[in-house]
Amino acid sequence: QGQLVESGGGLVQPGGSLRLSCVASTNIRSIYLMAWYRQAPGKQRELVASITTTERTIYADSVKGRFTISRDNAKNTVYLQMNSLKPEDTAVYYCNNAVYLGSWGQGTQVTVSS
Repeated sequence: QGQLVESGGGLVQPGGSLRLSCVASTNIRSIYLMAWYRQAPGKQRELVASITTTERTIYADSVKGRFTISRDNAKNTVYLQMNSLKPEDTAVYYCNNAVYLGSWGQGTQVTVSS
């Protein structure tokens, strides 16, 4: 579904790492603020990290120092490098235009468990 396709999730142990990818069907240079969101079971969707066209970044306090958002405009792709993963990071992760939200994709499941 949609023009944004997330991938890269999986099952990892606490302290492990994953890199998520979000591939857009359009030129992401036209999107000022791309972002990653996540939604855990029974909880609201929350903003995790965002990145501007000039590569300024903002992170939720819960992931600062552990996650890194980046973009590759040539590939129309936004990444989320996730290190030192914790069980509370378990959620479905989505990407979207943070200023003009489009339809949500299927997301990619991240499960952190021992």
